[in-house]
Amino acid sequence: MARKGPDYAAPVRRILVSLLVLVLLAVFLFWQIDSPRAERMRAAIIDRFVPSFEWVMAPVTKLSRMVAGFQSYSRLYEQNQELRRELQKMSAWKEAAVQLEQENAKLLAQNNVRIDPALTSVSGVVLTDSGTAFRQSVLLNVGARDGILDGWATMDGLGLVGRISGVGESTSRVMLLTDPTSRIPVTILPSGQNALLGGDNTALPALDFIESPENIRAGDRVVSSGDGGVFPPGLLVGQLAQASDGRWRVRLAADYGRLEFLRVLRSHPTERLSDTGLLIPPPAAEFIGPPMPPLQALARDTSEIDGAADD
Repeated sequence: MARKGPDYAAPVRRILVSLLVLVLLAVFLFWQIDSPRAERMRAAIIDRFVPSFEWVMAPVTKLSRMVAGFQSYSRLYEQNQELRRELQKMSAWKEAAVQLEQENAKLLAQNNVRIDPALTSVSGVVLTDSGTAFRQSVLLNVGARDGILDGWATMDGLGLVGRISGVGESTSRVMLLTDPTSRIPVTILPSGQNALLGGDNTALPALDFIESPENIRAGDRVVSSGDGGVFPPGLLVGQLAQASDGRWRVRLAADYGRLEFLRVLRSHPTERLSDTGLLIPPPAAEFIGPPMPPLQALARDTSEIDGAADD
């Protein structure tokens, strides 16, 4: 078995460490000497050796630049995230602004509808659509406390929608023209033909009882006639259209797909005359012949009174 030689590594390391400690101590003491000669020697050493150590400082410089770049990237990332959050907020505000613009346009459209100046209106918001296979109606957020009465007509910004068919304290129900139980008298312009518009759960309600179908054409305007006091006259309903089966129908002017605001028209009952005798006086009892106009009968009575006075 071979014997190992003496180990010189440990003594050499101790010697080198001791020498390094002595050199560092000497440099430290030399750097602490406060004298002009030592200062000149220190300046000469710095001028001689420090410029040649630029390669030693290069990694430190690169590392400091990398750290600064990473900090700058972190700031840019935070700013980007902040901009994204602000952009999301702006998108939400934009959507709200678009909705408000649409609502404003619909309200302005309602105000632009020309109706009888004697009619006043109350605007309401559509709360829900309760349309089913057997009932076509919507619910408004105005009711008895707003003065709404059963039977009043409702319009959107384009045309007639329906009538009030139920009033609560703060809500009211509107029966649409497409409801199967809806029947309103209408007039077809410009021919002036009268008809009855009846709902049948379709977007194009049918016309019945047309006086002279040969005098109407597709595209004619259909307005409410006011007969029977159901609706005020002259309210736009839609345009005349002919179905494939030859039946006349009405393409409604109201936008039933976007009913958000409705205008309830305050209608007042027509004045009834309780005494007609003051308007058309009856002929005299002794007069024999056809009835005379009121002015002639009045002149005749006056002449008879004058003749009696002369006698």
